[in-house]
Amino acid sequence: MSNRTSHRTRTAGVRPNIEPAQDTESFAACPAGAAKRLLIDVRELSTAITARACEMEAERRVPWDIVEVLKAIGAFRLFVPHSHGGLELDLPSGLSIITALARIEGSVGWTAMIGNGAHLFAALLPRQTYDQVYRRGPDTMVAGVSQPAGTAEAVEGGWRVTGRWPFASGCLHADWLGGVCVMSEAGKRLVGPDGKAPLLRGFFMPASDWKIADTWHVAGLKGTGSHHILFDDKVVPPANFFDLASGAACLAGPLYGSVLEVLPLFHGAFAVGLARGALDELVEHAGTGRQQLHAPLQMRDSETFQYELGRVAADLRAAEAFQRVQAASLWRRALTGTIKDPALIAETTQAGIWISATCTRVIDACFALAGGSAVYDTSPLQRRLRDMHTAAQHATVHQRHYVGAGRLLLDPASH
Repeated sequence: MSNRTSHRTRTAGVRPNIEPAQDTESFAACPAGAAKRLLIDVRELSTAITARACEMEAERRVPWDIVEVLKAIGAFRLFVPHSHGGLELDLPSGLSIITALARIEGSVGWTAMIGNGAHLFAALLPRQTYDQVYRRGPDTMVAGVSQPAGTAEAVEGGWRVTGRWPFASGCLHADWLGGVCVMSEAGKRLVGPDGKAPLLRGFFMPASDWKIADTWHVAGLKGTGSHHILFDDKVVPPANFFDLASGAACLAGPLYGSVLEVLPLFHGAFAVGLARGALDELVEHAGTGRQQLHAPLQMRDSETFQYELGRVAADLRAAEAFQRVQAASLWRRALTGTIKDPALIAETTQAGIWISATCTRVIDACFALAGGSAVYDTSPLQRRLRDMHTAAQHATVHQRHYVGAGRLLLDPASH
């Protein structure tokens, strides 16, 4: 059976003039081929997606028809295993798809990043539960929050869970939602393996068991629908829990060795895509013959503008190169079974922070170079500015976490 829904079933308003693409089976034996096919499909969607950017911001979500198209081409099954109908791309190829989507539009790229990353979290579930999650196919939408914002009290038949988790990107499209809880028994918090910190466990339950609070009124990434999700005093079976920090994946294969080591590069992939899109838009803006007030020349003919553009492009190329090198390094570690390493988490986090911070500076510069017209809602540069600053606030790539890399340099044994 084909893993790719026919393009003829898609909403005409999204992609009306594109011929049906080949089925994913023809690329199943060659992940690189599947990635190339998907990149072509993504590129063909570019105009249709950017035309809906303002709608996404106003509605504070990615429209359902665009989600369905992205699902149909395989954009949400990058890391779902072949055994469950997914593409199971290698890490660098899968991240390149996220970059391509972020280059088109920030909220779409972010939603794809979160959705595909969630598949790696789900792989930490017991196999029987994992099979239940994906029983309807590889396009199952999974979302959740890794912040320990819930409590789970031991009761007969499982754990009674209550919590309210913020920043649940993609929750409006999700089939399953997850959160992380502080575990307790008889009213007392359980202690983790180190004997000090609270015991934390993640869990997944069908989206129908959750409530969504309409809280996503924000500065950037408006179209991601990252509302609060609520789970109110319900019993969750033990088989729906997983250990994020040290749990073993229920799937074979290098992709599923560890989530924490690879997660920062998902953010790096998003950041370089968003920044590359900003540079594209600045070049296009300069190409219109724009001449700023009191400037003696058009932007494109100004040596000052050319200098700044060249400098900004160099910064972006450095971020892109770092992202590629780090992704390739992680993938080699995954293939050799050596990826599960606390020191590697510090190294990858350092990379993700630097890439995100550098891309923030790139987008800031693009916005400033564009001049006064960039402040209008009609300018995609102001949207990218807001999106990038919002993305850079994420805990995974927040600059306070540089401390881990610094500590590792001072005391290698600390990890």
